[in-house]
Amino acid sequence: MQSFMHYFASTHKSFKQVIKDLKDAISRHGYGILHVHNLTEIFKQKGVAFDEECQVFEICSPSQAKRFLKYDMKMSMALPCRISVYTEKKEVFVGMIHPEKTFSDLSDNEIINEVAKEVDATLRQIIDDAK
Repeated sequence: MQSFMHYFASTHKSFKQVIKDLKDAISRHGYGILHVHNLTEIFKQKGVAFDEECQVFEICSPSQAKRFLKYDMKMSMALPCRISVYTEKKEVFVGMIHPEKTFSDLSDNEIINEVAKEVDATLRQIIDDAK
């Protein structure tokens, strides 16, 4: 499903399978995983009961990030990009906030907006490949 602010999809795959397929898709598209925030585990470690699963992947393409930062260092506030895999009432979802919208809110530079469109399209493809 797509909206102005976010893109996400449900899947019939298991949570673990989506995580595996997402990692593969990220790599295939030339991005790297900088960090994974396993919110379910973090909550558990803090003694907070939480019945859903949620992992947030911080990902980056160094060449694309450099293109953003070359024209405006405040783009660093929107880096790295994030993709979330989560469950809700036993259904599995994978999604993101649109990078194109995020970066265009920070800059009206035409080159930055073009790079943001490219990144947005790639991340949508990564999500579609993983679902």
